Amino acid sequence: MSFSLLLRRLLPLLFLVALGWFLWIKVRPALDDLENPLDPAPRVTVTHNTVLEKVEGLGRLELVRYHFKDVVEYKKSTYRFLPDAKVALIVAGNAIGCLDLRKVRAQDVVFEGDSIVRVALPPAELCIWQIDHSASRVYSVENGFFKDAELVDAGYKYAETNVRRAALQSGILAETERNAQQILKPMLETMTGRRVILTRQMQNPLAPARQ
Repeated sequence: MSFSLLLRRLLPLLFLVALGWFLWIKVRPALDDLENPLDPAPRVTVTHNTVLEKVEGLGRLELVRYHFKDVVEYKKSTYRFLPDAKVALIVAGNAIGCLDLRKVRAQDVVFEGDSIVRVALPPAELCIWQIDHSASRVYSVENGFFKDAELVDAGYKYAETNVRRAALQSGILAETERNAQQILKPMLETMTGRRVILTRQMQNPLAPARQ
């Protein structure tokens, strides 16, 4: 039998083998999934489109952070003749005192001779007060009447308001001003080469009414 005749007879067989191998490569991933239909690690596809909505310049200098821990029991009257709904929360929160340096005006910086500069700083502010949900938890919920989530949310909102009140009562604004003296004064003295005196801005007097 000549070689050319043998090649013509084997060519269809080689074609079928190649086709079978190609199909096997294509369908093998699907067969692997069928072998383990209860795979606990599902495939996740995420599609997102991030849009920049606003750019905001920040001039707040954070100078002190207070951390709070509290146990909050929040009660709410629901229906007449029914017991009050109640949630107990173990709450962690923090508050940050800062100075808004964007409020420093040109007239607030005064040079005296060659050795002194006076800087009038804006009043201290409580710029952030919030609940640290990663360190907080719900201790118990009673008589929620299928509104447990609303009750817990109301309890957290009350706790966040209490963080602000506790921070102000604990003197965070005074601590912020003391830290401004300790941090800003040496920084400005290094930058200017002068002795820096930090004072507080005076409120602008009310303009007289026009006649």
